[in-house]
Amino acid sequence: MKKSSTKTRVRYSETDQMGVVYHGNYAQFFELGRTEWLRSLGVTYKDMETSGIMLPVISLNCNFIKSALYDDILTIHTFLRKKPMVKIEFDYEILNQNDELICTGNSVLAFMNMNTLKPARCPDYLLKSLGF
Repeated sequence: MKKSSTKTRVRYSETDQMGVVYHGNYAQFFELGRTEWLRSLGVTYKDMETSGIMLPVISLNCNFIKSALYDDILTIHTFLRKKPMVKIEFDYEILNQNDELICTGNSVLAFMNMNTLKPARCPDYLLKSLGF
């Protein structure tokens, strides 16, 4: 299992009038986690797109446990639990600065050839970075 962690501070624009993070922003927190997970392997979305691969999200789930609030410092833990093939699946845990679990989630992305818009296998350089 490959894990990455990144921190972010909740911005005012991410909250409602009560100072609670709007539920739609969790997808962006998950994206931040995925982006930094890839970066920890020495790969970026830009690198993948330059090589002709894109990663559209095909499934997204979020389980809300506790509210995140304005100015909270969130830690986004991103996990890869199985070898990517044509799809890559991530699990997430978001905790606040008090180590309280805020939410859990899951997303599935598909490797797509940018020219043909057809599914593609996980690039060899990513598999190699993961030790497969």
